[in-house]
Amino acid sequence: MPILSLTTQNQSELRSWLDDDTLLVACLCAAWCDVCRDYRSAFEELAIRHPAQHFVWIDIEDQADALGDFEVDNFPTLLIQRGDTVGFFGTVPPGLALADRLVQAQIGVSAAESVRATAASPERQGWQTMHLARRLDRG
Repeated sequence: MPILSLTTQNQSELRSWLDDDTLLVACLCAAWCDVCRDYRSAFEELAIRHPAQHFVWIDIEDQADALGDFEVDNFPTLLIQRGDTVGFFGTVPPGLALADRLVQAQIGVSAAESVRATAASPERQGWQTMHLARRLDRG
């Protein structure tokens, strides 16, 4: 499945993805960022390795009106969610290895386990504020 590059015109496709139980992997980047431009090919490879999952590329500056401001420490930042639960939100090194392990780990987690894990730490609870559907609903 190809990567969806989020625009104002295709937000409805992202919304439909968020309504199903498939894992959604979002890369949060910025057009001006050289690291992001270089990471795009690794993210595309990640999507090829996991064709049953949804992958979206989000320029956080271009989509700020729709999604609000994302507080990212560095680029690239991944957001991984299934349904109503964000399973991971954080900066990853620009290679493929860690991102692939994160996606594999989230694929293996049931929805119930994912919900329980959100209570495991304040950090995981904070990730829930990054939930893409809720951010789109604010716009």
